[in-house]
Amino acid sequence: QVQLVESGGGLVQAGGSLRLSCAASGRTFSRHTMAWFRQAPGKEREFVAAISWAGGRADHADSVKGRFTITRDNAKNTVYLQINSLKPEDTAVYYCAATTPYSATSAYTRAYAYWGQGTQVTVSI
Repeated sequence: QVQLVESGGGLVQAGGSLRLSCAASGRTFSRHTMAWFRQAPGKEREFVAAISWAGGRADHADSVKGRFTITRDNAKNTVYLQINSLKPEDTAVYYCAATTPYSATSAYTRAYAYWGQGTQVTVSI
């Protein structure tokens, strides 16, 4: 079982930056592929980025490439999402997710077995 807790969200002006963090419990963090999804009001949850369990592969949605970067620190049981050049359309609840051990990266929610409670990111004009 993996428990995930996100932090780092907030209210920021367009063009600004944030770094989201997701801390995982347990001793198996390094075995789990990790991802970030987001959900805006009235919309479906959408893929943002994923990083493989060994950290060798990182995938980003086309809508965030060049602005968002996912990284992980297995020594700290933490995955990060650096968000730059924020736009109002980035406003959403951002969720951290983890696969079962040794799974590949995926853009599909069904690939992830564990989810955090989410952190709100609001971008003002």
